[in-house]
Amino acid sequence: MARVKNYAFVAACFVTVSLLIACEKNGDETGDVKNQRLSVSQVLVPAGEFIRGSNREDDLAMRQQYGFPAPLFVDEHPQKKIYLDAFKIDTYEVTNKQFKDYIFQARRMLPYAWMSNGYAISSEQLEMLDVEKLRKMAIDVFAVDLDTREMNKPALLSAILKQQQSQDNFPVTGVNWFAAKEYCEWRNARLPSEAEWEKAARGPDGFEYPWGNEWDAKITNTGDDGAWDEGMAPVGAYAKNKSPYGAFDMSGNVWEWVADWYAPYEGSNYTTEAFGKSNRVIRGGGGGVGHYAISYFFRGATRQFAEPEMESEDVGFRCVSDV
Repeated sequence: MARVKNYAFVAACFVTVSLLIACEKNGDETGDVKNQRLSVSQVLVPAGEFIRGSNREDDLAMRQQYGFPAPLFVDEHPQKKIYLDAFKIDTYEVTNKQFKDYIFQARRMLPYAWMSNGYAISSEQLEMLDVEKLRKMAIDVFAVDLDTREMNKPALLSAILKQQQSQDNFPVTGVNWFAAKEYCEWRNARLPSEAEWEKAARGPDGFEYPWGNEWDAKITNTGDDGAWDEGMAPVGAYAKNKSPYGAFDMSGNVWEWVADWYAPYEGSNYTTEAFGKSNRVIRGGGGGVGHYAISYFFRGATRQFAEPEMESEDVGFRCVSDV
């Protein structure tokens, strides 16, 4: 069944839901959210040196072929061995379910995308809606592929929740840098530094990709093969897309925020207006199409950037903890 959204209806539903959330908040201000924080799988990245960056040169033919406005590779110069203390990094990107638990426990703003797909609505809030509203929501919001005209309330709730829960294990996106930082801090963690992210992805030997030095588009989700709706896969869906330390999905699926401003590496002579305190670094490559699905974007050394206020459907994040 084609998914056709009635945005006026969706907006009206979310006004109702927002009021319900406000009532829940006003009625329960005494809960200690500090005792409800998530237990998240992490892998250890031991102390030691790793190879940061690269000395690769721009392939002018590739730049001209794909129409890239800036030279490739130069912001990765110079390649250098860097020492880092030990840390732990999330095994997977932060999921919708993890971020949803945080939203409702810490009373934070919902990602905008959840306002159109209904992901933020709780089962308790759905229970408060009558059968006709549920039938309309099942089609217009949740894209339930069933004939809802004769379904009763329990059947509708079951179908809606099943559809909603199918999104639990996808990486959360549409989250700006500030919201990602706040989530990590709420977990008593933090966003990884750019160097920490790169070491976790490339290992001590500086692999080109998390799994090694040879590109294989079948190992990761480039978003260019139509294998997944919206171009995104659940976390951990690609068993071989694992770094030497055991972190999954550090190449492809979604880009990931890191802590740093986009700036030149020490010893670099490359300059660009994008450097400075206006853009934060994103790493790892997201689901792209056309030239955005070429191997360049999925390398461990590739650096991209975005304004920290940006909320994109292909940018997520993961957290690190000190050891």
